[in-house]
Amino acid sequence: MLRSILLLCGIFFTVGLSAQQPHLVRAIASYDTTAVTELFNTTPIGLHLIYSDSASSQTTGFLKGNLRWNKLTVTSSNGSVQNGVLQFNRQRLINDNYRITLTVTLKDNETVQTVLTLPRVVGIRFNLYSDSIKRGVHYYLNVEGQFSSHKVFPLDTSVLRFATSDGQLIGQDLLLPKQDTSKSIIIEAWYKPNSNYYLRTVVPVKQAPDNDSLLTDPDQLFKKKKRN
Repeated sequence: MLRSILLLCGIFFTVGLSAQQPHLVRAIASYDTTAVTELFNTTPIGLHLIYSDSASSQTTGFLKGNLRWNKLTVTSSNGSVQNGVLQFNRQRLINDNYRITLTVTLKDNETVQTVLTLPRVVGIRFNLYSDSIKRGVHYYLNVEGQFSSHKVFPLDTSVLRFATSDGQLIGQDLLLPKQDTSKSIIIEAWYKPNSNYYLRTVVPVKQAPDNDSLLTDPDQLFKKKKRN
């Protein structure tokens, strides 16, 4: 009888201890804002884990905490996480509204999920390097993306589509032949993932000759004035 009572007490005591053990209730994910995640498909990330007794811990690496990544198993809805570095697919990120779900599992199989939201384009703008186009010279169509991170970066043809009223598009360059007679060129740009982001501008074509082609010989200049 006494033996049974002691056994029951032991069971209740063990259950009571287990009930008092803090458990994982939440995880907060963040990314390294210096990693230019706006353009590149990899970034260091950090996890802030919160427990039922209000204690917390942070991962090593980006967050400089003391929780080692080899103590965790982290899976991602997009790409993979290896030792605190997230690699993801850009197109899938766009399709998922720039949200990645991370599933975090501890050694004792406690599991929580958290969502990491990465920066997205919220607007585009032209930042053309010159105010006129020269015939026979490549004219770079510079478009910048304004991101939700409040940063601005140049975009390329992987996410941009262009159209022009004249000339030839070579990648992100516009080339007008030397014999072209246009006075101005209409340039249009669309952001491929969201065609609502659209730009249109009109750039004049340089009509005057370059300075190095002007008459510089005094005798020729005198003869020109005399004829006039």
